Parts: sequence; structure tokens; C-alpha cells
Amino acid sequence: MHIDLANWYKPTIDRKKLKDLSKRKDWPGLLHFFIYFFSLFVSGYFAYITWGTWWTVFWFFIYGTIYAFSVSNWHETVHRTAFKTRKINEFFYHISSFMSDFEGFRWRWSHTFHHTNTLQTEGDYDHEIQVSRPTELLWFFLNYIPFSALLYPHRLIKFEVLKHAFGFFSPVVEISAPDSEKKKILWNSRLYILIWLIVILISVYYGSFLPILYIILPQYYGKPIWFAVNITQHLGAAFDNKDHRKSTYSVKINPILSFLYWHMEYHLEHHMFPSVPSYNLQKLHKNIKNQLPAPFPSLFSFYKQILPTVIKQAANPKEYFKTTIPNNH
Repeated sequence: MHIDLANWYKPTIDRKKLKDLSKRKDWPGLLHFFIYFFSLFVSGYFAYITWGTWWTVFWFFIYGTIYAFSVSNWHETVHRTAFKTRKINEFFYHISSFMSDFEGFRWRWSHTFHHTNTLQTEGDYDHEIQVSRPTELLWFFLNYIPFSALLYPHRLIKFEVLKHAFGFFSPVVEISAPDSEKKKILWNSRLYILIWLIVILISVYYGSFLPILYIILPQYYGKPIWFAVNITQHLGAAFDNKDHRKSTYSVKINPILSFLYWHMEYHLEHHMFPSVPSYNLQKLHKNIKNQLPAPFPSLFSFYKQILPTVIKQAANPKEYFKTTIPNNH
């Protein structure tokens, strides 16, 4: 996964310091995944034993929220920064890819494009722009409501997997993935669908909706909190600019969300130095913070400042949030 940032603004940092911050270890990733899956198991267990009561709604919401953050597990492993050992990273990468519906071979290539061409709209453009312009406000606000994604079936990532399984590749695959990877995308998509069909057949056989609730639907009922955090990365920012300080944000969040999010609240720092593991992003921030805009102090502060811009973009797609850049840089 090669990310080309040669034409982007780079803050200055001691080369040896950056090398030290970029060192990868196995134990932080193993600990993270242990806590993650243990939390998923515990919430899933309580959802099961309370089935048939109103408590199950609460526990499935917790389970679904944790499950939805598998996208963050995918993100850290797609960068191969979760582990020093490549085989361990790939093992958890493909598990996380399935859980998040991000078919592993397709999304590895498109995410490379995202980093090389963040919020670029021409040429080798960014295929991961989450909110298009002009803003579709109804679609945007519905994302904060469980199951609302099902109102837009043509936008579901599962629908893209289905198309790929039949050999109808999306534009991002045609542009970003080498021909040698397309067969992998084809067969991996078919594997995902096979697993989903097995889960559905088990549900039908046992006359229980639980397998579907545990494996197929969590990304839909558990999405709102993940979306509220993840969308802060580039929402309302400037398009077609080669300075990450104008296209990417850092937003402080509470420790629980920070854990689930793999510390990607330091997302500006991550885009500038994507080889730095998530557990070192705060240290990286301290080394270059005088060259960057200050992080938003909270999610509330972020939305208070950014939402007016997002609403304006519905009428004027050229509108964007003006980030304050330090004068000396």
C-alpha cells in the first residue's frame, strides 16, 4: 500500500523522532482486539439472555455500536499499522473487512487513493468522499438514525459486494485496482455472500432472527454513533486542496470512543503521516501541533461549527469551512 504525499504540505519533524513514532508492535493490537471482541461477546450475551424483554433493545444497541466500529478495526489494519507481524495484521484485517462489509481487496486499493487524493474531485479523484456536494441533507441526517441506511439500498456496501460477486465492478475498482486483483475481489465478494446466505439459512432453519441480528444487521442498527464520530474526518472541508490542514480535522472525544475509534480523533495527523500507528498519534500531535489548526475540543463543538457549512453546501457546493492555519506556518 503506497501512499504518495509528495505534493502535499508536510509539517517539519525530526526524522529520527518520526522513525521512532512509526515503529510497530504486536502487543497493542492484540490487546485492543482482545478487549474489543470481549466487549462484543459480553454485550451480545446480555442481548441474548434478555431476548423478549425491552432490555434486549439496549444490549443490541450496545452490541451493534461496538460491531459498527469494526470499520475502525479495518482502517488500522488496512494501513498495516495495527501489528508488526504482517500475518497477524492480515488475519485481523480480513475479519474486520467482513464485519464492516468492506471487501478486503477492493477497499485496500481505494483507501490508498483516498490518502493520495484526499477530497480531490478531478483526475485520480477521491472515491471515499462521504458527503457529496451539494449536500443531500435528508440522507445526511438520516444516518444518525438506526436502520435508516436501508432506505437507500442502492448505496449499501452490501449491494456493491453483490455486484462484484457477479463481475460487475464499480468505477473505483476499474480505476484503482490492478487487473490481477479483480479476480480476488470477485471471489472474496462471493465468499461474503455465501456466509450471509448461510446465516440466513440458519435463521430460517431454527426459526430465529438472532443470527441475522448478530451478523448481518449490526452495521445498520449500530451505525449512528460510529457515523457521528467518523464523519468528522472531512465534513464540510475544502475540496481540491493539497493541504491536509484545510481538508481534514482532529476532534477530541472521550476515552471509550477513542478506544473504539483507534485514536483516529487525531485524523489530521494520520493523513499527514499515515505510517504512524494509532497508539502514537497523540505523541505525533504533540510534536507538530504548533504547525496545525487546534483540534476541535469536543464533538459538540465540531458540529456547532461545521453544521452551518454543511447546510450551506446544499445550496452552494463551493462553500467550505475555513480552517484557521497558524500564521508562522
